[in-house]
Amino acid sequence: MITRCARIGLSVLAGLALLLAGLTGCSGGAAGPGAGAPSRTTAVAPATRPTASSGLPVVPESELPAEARRTLALIRSGGPFPYAKDGAVFSNFERVLPRRERGYYHEYTVKTPGERDRGARRIVTGRQGETYYTDDHYQSFREVATDEDR
Repeated sequence: MITRCARIGLSVLAGLALLLAGLTGCSGGAAGPGAGAPSRTTAVAPATRPTASSGLPVVPESELPAEARRTLALIRSGGPFPYAKDGAVFSNFERVLPRRERGYYHEYTVKTPGERDRGARRIVTGRQGETYYTDDHYQSFREVATDEDR
């Protein structure tokens, strides 16, 4: 029988292992159905330099997947948006984006080919015009640089 202290220690070790895997870019996928299957999301290589405003990696808009560029065009034109939750307040519970007051950020779905639901890709916009892209459902973000920003 495992003691309470041992369970806590194992939980801490498991959490550290997950953190280390995330920092080193390892996937934590276990063997089983679908193991080794290609991801349905299109990865965008993070830039090597952070932005001055957010400290996050930068991705040029031109390097985003085509679906993300279409979502940005819809945002700029004011819609109409294909998903009911598009434009909803993004609460930043993960605290990956800079901390701001509630209602500062809004999220929009980026269609993922082959997904039946909303998938993991999103564009999040800030009240001051900041734009962020995630392809892993808020676990990481890159700040989007428009051609004017470059």
